[in-house]
This record gives sequence, C-alpha cells and structure tokens, in this order.
Amino acid sequence: MSNEKSVSNKDKASSSNTHLGNGGEVHQLASGDHSLLTTNQGVGISDNQNSLKANPRGPTLLEDFILREKITHFDHERIPERIVHARGTGVHGYFELTTSLQKYTTAKILTEVGTKTPLFTRISTVAGGSGSVDTPRDVRGFAIKFFTQEGNWDLVGNNIPVFFIQDAIKFPDLVHAVKMEPDRGFPQSATAHDTFWDFISLTPESMHMVMWIMSDRTIPRSLRMIEGFGVHSFRLINESGDSTFVKFHWRPKLGLQSTIWDEAVKIAGADPDFLRREMFEAIEAGDFPEWEFAVQLFTQEEADKFPFDHLDATKLIPEELVPLKVIGRMVLDRWPNNFFAETEQVAFCPSHVVPGIDFSNDPLLQGRLFSYLDTQLSRLGSANFHQIPINAPKCPFANHQRDGHMQMDQPTGRVAYEPNSLSTDSPRESPKGFHSAVVNESGDKGRVRAESFADHYSQARQFFISQTSYEQAHIASALVFELSKVEHLHIRVAMVAHLLHISEDLANRVAKGLGLDKMPNAPKAAAKVQEMPASPALQTIGKMKNTLQGRLIGILVADGSDATVINSIKKAVIKAGASVKVVGPKIGGAKLSDGSIHAVDGQLAGTPSVIFDAVAIILSNEGAKTLSTESAVIDFIRDAFGHLKAIAVDNGGEVLVNKANITADKGVINASDIEAFISAAKTRQFDREKSVRTLA
Repeated sequence: MSNEKSVSNKDKASSSNTHLGNGGEVHQLASGDHSLLTTNQGVGISDNQNSLKANPRGPTLLEDFILREKITHFDHERIPERIVHARGTGVHGYFELTTSLQKYTTAKILTEVGTKTPLFTRISTVAGGSGSVDTPRDVRGFAIKFFTQEGNWDLVGNNIPVFFIQDAIKFPDLVHAVKMEPDRGFPQSATAHDTFWDFISLTPESMHMVMWIMSDRTIPRSLRMIEGFGVHSFRLINESGDSTFVKFHWRPKLGLQSTIWDEAVKIAGADPDFLRREMFEAIEAGDFPEWEFAVQLFTQEEADKFPFDHLDATKLIPEELVPLKVIGRMVLDRWPNNFFAETEQVAFCPSHVVPGIDFSNDPLLQGRLFSYLDTQLSRLGSANFHQIPINAPKCPFANHQRDGHMQMDQPTGRVAYEPNSLSTDSPRESPKGFHSAVVNESGDKGRVRAESFADHYSQARQFFISQTSYEQAHIASALVFELSKVEHLHIRVAMVAHLLHISEDLANRVAKGLGLDKMPNAPKAAAKVQEMPASPALQTIGKMKNTLQGRLIGILVADGSDATVINSIKKAVIKAGASVKVVGPKIGGAKLSDGSIHAVDGQLAGTPSVIFDAVAIILSNEGAKTLSTESAVIDFIRDAFGHLKAIAVDNGGEVLVNKANITADKGVINASDIEAFISAAKTRQFDREKSVRTLA
C-alpha cells in the first residue's frame, strides 16, 4: 500500500480562525489573535496533528523531537500518581494456554499448552485521580503483566477495543481536555464538561469511541463483567520469520453486565469503592474471576481487503469478519499483600514483549512504546524500577546496565560492556533473542496521515445500529446528559452535527433532548460513510449471560420477618451461584418469626438497594408498618424498581411497595414463587424502563 495517497496538514486553510481536522474537515475555532504554537525551545510547529512517519502507514521516527518533547513533558506533569489510570485495582493470577499458536509464533507463552504463567493484572479508570470513585462513566484500563519463561510481556489495553485518537501526538491534548479544567480544578473523573466536548467536536476521528463511552460499556456492574482488548494490531512471528497480525481479546466467564446511569451515580455515593470491594470479596470467597483469552489472526493480504485500516486505533475488526479463536484463560486468585507495593508500583509498558511478538505501525501504538517507559521513569523515580518485586521478571535476566538511583543489585566483575574478551560468563547477545519482523518500508517521510485513516463515521454508525433498542436509548440519553453540562452552545450544536453522519434518528433524539431550535448541517466528511452490517457482538445486553453467578441479592428484614421464607430464598439464591446479604434497620440483627436472631450484613441507611442485583422485601405486617415512615426503606424499594431489578415481596413487602407508589409488573414477584424470582433476577426488567424515566 506504499502508493496510497495521504492527507497532509500542509494544505491547512489559511484563515487564522479555521483548523483542518484530522480527516480534512474544516472547523471554526474561537476567533481572535492566536500566538504561534512552538516547542519549549521556541521553534514554531507547523503540524500538531501528526507525528513524523517513515511513510503514510509507516512507523513513527525517533527523530520526531516535537512528539518526544510533547509526550515527555506530558508524562512528567504529575508525580507520583499516574496521570491517567490513577485509580486501579490489582490482582494476582495465572494464564493457562489451551490451544497452541506454534504455527504463528515462537513465544512460549502462546505455544506451550497447559503451562500456567503467573501474572498480575490492573483494572483502572482513566480520567479520575487515585482518590476518585469506582463507578464514573469512563473507560477502564485492562493491563496484564505476564511473568513468562522468556521475560515479562505487558499486554496493556482497555475494556473498549478502539480509542479516541489515531496518532499518539494527540494524546496529551486528549487527556488535558478530559481532565479537570485547569482554571477551576473540576470536574473530577468526568467527561461532561466543555473542554472535553470542545476537543471531541473538533476531532472527528473520536466519533467511534464516543459511541462506546456513551454506551453501557463504561458503567460496568462489576470488574469481573468487562471485556478486555489489546486495542492495537500486533504481530506474531514464527520460527521461519513469517509474521501474522493479531488482535488480543479477553472475554469474562460471567458475561457482560452494566448498571443504569442513575444507579451508577448513587453507587458512587453509597460505596465509592464498590467495584474494588466486589472484586476483593469475590476472591476472598474463592469465587475467582476468570476470562477467556482469544485472538483475531489475519495476514497483510487479508487486511488489504478490509473496508478500513487495521492500523487505525479508532477502528475494530468485527468478529463476523475475522472470528475470534479462544486459546487460553486467565484466572485471578490472589489479592496483593500490600496495595502500594504492588498495585501502585506495578509498571506496565507496551514495549515489554517477548520473542515471537512484535509491533505494528499503528501510530498510536508507536507513540505508546516511547511514552510508557518514560512515564515509569518519572513516576517510580529510577531506571531500576524493574527491580521492584512486582515488576521483576521471574526468569533469569542479565545485562551490562549499571548503577543509577535505587540500584538494589550488586553486579560484580571487571566487565560492564559487550562484546568483551575479558569475561567468560558475562551476558552476550544470542540468535535466540528477540527479533523484529522483517518489513519493507518505503515512501516519503513526512508529517502525514494515511488516506485510509480518513473514515471517521462508518464504524461509529455500525456500533450504534448494532445495539438493542434499550442500549440505543441509553446512548442517546447519555449524550443529552453530557452535552447538557456543556456551557457553550456551539459545542453542543457541533456534536449534534457529527451525529447526523452516524444516525439521523440519534441526532434528532439528542437535538430534541437538548432543546435545539433547528438541526445543524452535518460537517463535510473526509471519506464516504459506508453502510456496514450490524454486529451483535458489539452489544452489552445481548452478551449478558442467563445466570446468577457473580450476582449479589439483598434481603430486607426486620423484627418479625418470616424465617422460613428468608431461609428458602437464601438457599435458592446460593444454589443458583449468587451471594446474599441481609439488610436490617439495626446492624445487631433482627428477631425473626421463629424467635431466632438473624445476623444482618448491612444496616439499612448504609446499604441501599443500588449495591444489589435483585432484592427481596420480607417483612411482617407490623414490621412493614414500623418501617413505612422510614425514607431509606422507600428509597430502597423505589431505586430497585427504577433500576429495573427483580423484587420479591411477601405481604409486608407488598405493603411497602404500595407505599412507594409502585405499580407492580412481572418483575415484582410474590416471595413464595422463588423459582420465578431467581429467573427474573438473572437479568434486568428493561421493558420497565420506559415507565420509570424519560429517555432520549
């Protein structure tokens, strides 16, 4: 593809208040006299959109001092907290290969079936600081450090298969836009503000990612119920030196499940550590989280036929086009002994690969190969961060790198270089070591972006039309919520204009929700919007599993509650694979109908229904009467109903349901029909939603 055309910013519009977008679209910027953008050395910058590449689809060049200065400064902005992914949850576990990829790679972790490789995974939010909450609408980082026989391999991805930008040179701009606005220090851990949507409205390549972040994917029910993706195309290299492109996928054993937005907001108030605590409690109970590991494998010849460029990180490869091949599993079975020593000090770098795995020319990946190492040097304070136990390989490692801050090793001998003739046992290079893929690169060097990167709307449209009607409504409502927080009208209008390329129905729903007087014109697209087939694999609701495994059921009791009913529900729920927590007015317990004192796991005011997947209200008539004036009980029931959960009630529970002015539906079940309650608790009552809230 060396003869393909490219888009260069040398053709920028000359007007001082226009900007040529990454796909060639011209956008109006704020008017006024703008100073020249320069490097820290005062050198004027002619192109702040593209890194320097060997050719339009080629690798990023080390000589790009503008990229290196910008990324380096960004990486060193804050210490010691991570600039992004600051709030993380780390867990130990292992990877077990079930199907060999020996045909494609020499990497032993991917060829030796049955081998259990120790690993450490860290799942994180992106935008918030380390003290932010667990449940914002945000992308989740999904990073794994494999301690393989051949060295450490870091697969550093997200729970979404695409990203906002196509070129790493834009990453500082993206994060500056999404983070707290610098003049006011808020909002924390949120995209619902002007600077984020201003940047997005001027960056059409982000539209696919916008569909994902406005979907249910970014408000997960559990860290155990999210997918993970390597995002980029990588290469596998076999014994003959032949390379095959690969994309990596993690699929949760429990299936996908998300919360309702109102529920996520209330969980943040009820338990800021909700997702971390849920993971901790599952591991403590021996209910170990598990994911399938799958790959998409394809050749350059196959990639040339794709209706998109796989090197573009804003694109995914639909499973219908390249099916997933499951080759292994990950099990997380041990919580860290010390949060700081492991979860905080773990250092992931996409550049950490083992022989048999190599990189593609994805310009976002190329920048990450530099950025992550530089970040770890700044954050952990030393080039010796690999000696921290959580980062140290579990296989032998040796080289001639010496000294430095916090050197813990004590190298001996006279020789600290290679080659040498003075030592018989010093480390030396070997043909068995790492080899890069042999790839022919040709073309004109320049700050360019391949024309094959110009389609910004087709996959965004594909994602939207692939969703269930419920999920489409959630996306539209999320856009209305977020854009309603934007103060500047022109940003709201610009976003609705972009949506016209994705779905006229979506654009109209959002425009109506925002109260726009008239529909704007869609901006000129740099490439024709393709009609791609719907992909059910992109759904969340469609990928929920019909199971109670991994779910939590709450039973509200008080003095006089029926012991037989409570014990029957508990027994059935546990048999179905879920956990149970009993909630009562007092933490000391409740005296049940048989005279026994039943322990209570949570006091009512501090244990709202938002933390459960379904609830049972088991109360005597006297207990219901006593609690009927307690607002926490009414909120418990109303929220469970409003968040589309199954509710089991006995006579006393029915009294409070009526008190809460709830019109019972098929998801409100008599507690005597435990089988029906178990069945309803396995999902959400999505048909109820239109009766409890206004959706766009």
